[in-house]
Amino acid sequence: MLARRRFISCAICSLAGFAATQVGGTQAMAQGQSAPAAAPAGISRKVLGRTDMPGDKYVAILMEAEFDGGLKVARHTHPGVESTYLMAGGGVLSVKGQPDRTLAPGDGFQIPPEVPHAFQVGGDKTKLAITYIVEKDKPLATPAPE
Repeated sequence: MLARRRFISCAICSLAGFAATQVGGTQAMAQGQSAPAAAPAGISRKVLGRTDMPGDKYVAILMEAEFDGGLKVARHTHPGVESTYLMAGGGVLSVKGQPDRTLAPGDGFQIPPEVPHAFQVGGDKTKLAITYIVEKDKPLATPAPE
């Protein structure tokens, strides 16, 4: 089972390539460049849309992501709000200052800006729809200490 676990820093966030050593693709996307880096093993993702918000500071990114069962999304933060809807699968969401929450299909959650969080995917493949409203000039995700 340990062989199936993959440790990365984002996405639920990791969905846009937000691994601690793989922030480049996500940062490029958040800054307006077109394609994120290839997804780490165990993750597939698709950017469904990107819209500049009024003013010059924020962008909205709509993304679909799938995680293999058993995947560990390491603790990380975002420079804006993450809103996520769980379409299939499940797992345990850990958010700083809150009790851990077990998620199932149909559940949703929001993470405030700069709040550390992590996700342990359950045994089944998990599919998420995610909207980020983030600052354009910052990486989409940044590793956070455990």
